[in-house]
Parts: sequence; C-alpha cells; structure tokens
Amino acid sequence: MLKLIATDGKARRGEISTSHGKFQTPAFMPVGTSGAVKALTSSDLEGCGAEIILGNTYHLYLRPGTDIIKKLGGLSKFTAWNKPTLTDSGGFQIFSLKDISKVTDDGVEFQSHHDGSKHFFSPEKTIQVQHEIGADIIMQLDECVPYPVDESKAKAAVDRTCQWGSRCIDEHQQIKSSAESNISLFGIVQGSVYPDLRRKSAEQIVSLDLDGNAIGGLSVGESKGKMEEMLALTAELLPENKPRYLMGVGYPEDILMAVSYGIDMFDCVLPTRNARTGNVFTSGGQLVYRNAEYADDQRPLDPNCNCKVCQRYSRAYLRHLYNQSEITAMVLASYHSTYFYQQLMKNIRAAIKEKRFETFRKGFLAKYQNSD
Repeated sequence: MLKLIATDGKARRGEISTSHGKFQTPAFMPVGTSGAVKALTSSDLEGCGAEIILGNTYHLYLRPGTDIIKKLGGLSKFTAWNKPTLTDSGGFQIFSLKDISKVTDDGVEFQSHHDGSKHFFSPEKTIQVQHEIGADIIMQLDECVPYPVDESKAKAAVDRTCQWGSRCIDEHQQIKSSAESNISLFGIVQGSVYPDLRRKSAEQIVSLDLDGNAIGGLSVGESKGKMEEMLALTAELLPENKPRYLMGVGYPEDILMAVSYGIDMFDCVLPTRNARTGNVFTSGGQLVYRNAEYADDQRPLDPNCNCKVCQRYSRAYLRHLYNQSEITAMVLASYHSTYFYQQLMKNIRAAIKEKRFETFRKGFLAKYQNSD
C-alpha cells in the first residue's frame, strides 16, 4: 500500500495506492464531514491540489444514510470526488458528544444530534457502515479519552481500543472475502499522555497487522510539548513499511514537527473552520482578515501565494464580504487556506526528496509568525 520514495532523517516521502488512485505523502486530508468540505466543491479541492479527503462516518451514517450512499455508487461517486477517500470510525464524534453517548465494552450507544433518535455502534457495525460508505481507507472503532484523564481510565480505553480493533479486523476480513473489496483498515493507538500506555497500545495495535496505523488522542488539550513527547514515542514503535496517520492535527508548525518523526498523513478542520470565521493561514502566519485594519488594504491575503484568490482579490474586499455576511467570503477564504495547506505539503515532500527538510522547516517557521 505504501511505497517509500525518499527519506531525510526520520521524515518520509512516499506514495499510497488505493482503488481510486494514488496520493502522495506526507499528505493533508481536508475534512469533508458530511460528504463535502464546507464552502468548497470537488473541483475546488482539485484546484487546491488535494489528493485525498476525509468523510465522517457518524454524520454520513445519520444523513443521508449508508443505503443512499451505497445505492449511488459509494462515497467517491456520490460526492463526485474521483480520488481516494478515508472515513473515520465515528469514535471521535462520539467522544465529543459524550453527553449524549454511553460507552461499554460492547460498543457505543448514542443519540442523534439531529432528532435525538438512539443508535448503537459496535466495532462490527462501524466496519459494516464504512464498507457501505465505500471509502478507500477506513478506521477501527476506538475510545478517545479527554485531557486530562486518570491513568486508570486511559488504561481502560487502551484495552477497549485493542479489543475493538480485533473485532473490527475480523468483521473487515469477513466482508472483504465475500465482497472482493480492496478497502484498507487502519488501527488507532491511544494512551493519552502516559508513556507506558502509549507503548502498550502501540504494541497491541501493531500486533493486529492492519494496513496502516494511526495515532489518536493527541491535540485534545495537552501542551504542545507533551503532544510531541507522546508522538515521538509512538511513531518510533510503528512499522516503517506501513502508513502512519496522526489524527486531528493541525497547525502548520505541528505538521512540520510530526513529519520530522516520520508521520505520513494528517487531517484537521482548522484551515476551513478558521477561514469561515475570518482567519486564514498565510506564509507570514495567521491573518484575521475581518479586522478593521484591512478595510482599505489592497494587498492579497498572502503576497507569496499563487492561489486564484490571492491572484485576484484584496484583503479589503474579503473583509467587506465577511462583514456583509456574504457566503462568498467563506468560499474564497476556505479556498485560500486549503490551497496554502496543500502547497505546504507539496513543499515538504520536495524538501524530503532533496534531503533539505530541516532547512525548509526552519526557513518556513522563521517567516511563519503573526506579523503583517
């Protein structure tokens, strides 16, 4: 599945093959929660350079429902995105909606945030749902604990995640054998900020011999230093010949840090969520374009960006649209930030291939500061 093309220290440049084509790594996956990256079309995403997007199992299961997605040819065809897709298991959404969910060893009982109806996700059910959605890469059901959390609760979540992972792979293999599916299944390492639990979880998940391995439960409130400590420890325990996916991260500086430890895949709502609230990412740091100081600023969002937004529109215009509640502001800002992230990944890949990653990282961070 993973073809390593180049390394520079622990940083890796690779290519992952799926039924809907290949994508280059390190890769950042825009988050298409309900089958769309908010404010962007599939054509927009292609124009930004995205090669794989993420769908949300919890949301897609509730609406429009897996029967409709399956009937219409699976997630890629349904969304007119003819490239690779990945779906999460729904575990993180259930974690974030903990007031309307209940976790047991059997699975998770939860209420729909739409209408309050009750549903149950067992490990087997999440695999069935994801196969029906038809993503190229699917995730095991895991238990993501909050931060801070008692070590005993973190340990229980590690054990449960391993048990669920074993049940997920049994169901996955059974479906694959009967449906001749090429879908790949990834496991998820948990353990919060406890080194021994991270080691235990990594050992357990790696022993399942899944198609790839993800690191979950980070960037949930812990310090950046603690996140890096746990990431470095965990990444070292994951197989070199399989994809490594850091879930839910994040900021450009965090991505660069994680790449330096050998991470291949990332996802986060940050670029588009921030853009919709008047804040975009640029080579000089984050820019709050809604601020009054940009009311007559003729410069583009990022003078160093070649995206179609920066080539045509001014900060003043974007600010005007935002303050008039024009949806066009969200569209243009989301496009720019998505393009920015894809260009960052493209430049990271080139730097690894040319064995100048640390030089690139230092140069990027020197310019990436909250200055105008």
